[in-house]
Amino acid sequence: MLEAKIKSVQCLSMAGLHQMAYKEWGDADNPNVLVCVHGVTRVADDFDSMARALAADYRVVCPDVVGRGRSGRLRNPQLYRIPQYVADMVTLLARVLANGERQTVDWFGTSMGGLIGLGMAALPDSPVSKLVLNDIGPVLDPTALQRIGDYIGQGLRFPTFDEAAKFIRDVSQPFGPHSEAEWHKLAADVLRQDKDGMWVRHYDMGLAQPFRSATPESAQADEAALWSAYDAVTCPTLLVRGAESDLLSRDTALGMTRRGPRAELVEIAGVGHAPTFIHDEQIAVVRKFLLNK
Repeated sequence: MLEAKIKSVQCLSMAGLHQMAYKEWGDADNPNVLVCVHGVTRVADDFDSMARALAADYRVVCPDVVGRGRSGRLRNPQLYRIPQYVADMVTLLARVLANGERQTVDWFGTSMGGLIGLGMAALPDSPVSKLVLNDIGPVLDPTALQRIGDYIGQGLRFPTFDEAAKFIRDVSQPFGPHSEAEWHKLAADVLRQDKDGMWVRHYDMGLAQPFRSATPESAQADEAALWSAYDAVTCPTLLVRGAESDLLSRDTALGMTRRGPRAELVEIAGVGHAPTFIHDEQIAVVRKFLLNK
């Protein structure tokens, strides 16, 4: 079975240096690069199935965003925000593209990873040549954001893996139907044992601080900034929406087809926030958009 290489790159924040780990799939000399970035409490391992399916066509690069998984933690939790993540991705791309002539990448981003991709694609002279936004847009439902913020900040500890995995499965029901083996992996990827042998989630609890410090005024300013960024995107864009998503409304999704890059919209039936792209039929949607296959 095709396996990834785990690498890391040193990044900079206002609080100092930190390491960002990433998984790399496929031929290291392939100039065609696909960057896949996960949601707010997930990890690079989410893309194992899709990366294996696309590794013959791409070098697939899947980072653990700082504060998650194998990556380091930030000394100042208030820096867990999109501008810091975009800066880290610029550093990652400088490493990944260092030996190639083609200085562009395609981008797949789930939820937070889509917002990071949006930030990258909106930059002047952006390296992003095609953009896939997985269940994310400029307007974020406040109730859904509160749900996510509450979930992030729960410092839960479980005595057994099975209890921890049940919790992950329960809160991840919007992902839609999965097999027992798939649910096991979705849990195992984001759980680890602490020094006391208790099972905990594999991220910095400080991720919750920016959510807790948000105000209605800051949320309104964020929405305006995200629409401005979206309108600045010029590359071909695919928007995937879970048909039952509580984070990305259908009205917002339709609005995204009419302005900015005028995204192509595909809705996934029976799924909320967010499609996992583990299954062949979901991966086929991305393959068709990116590769016309």
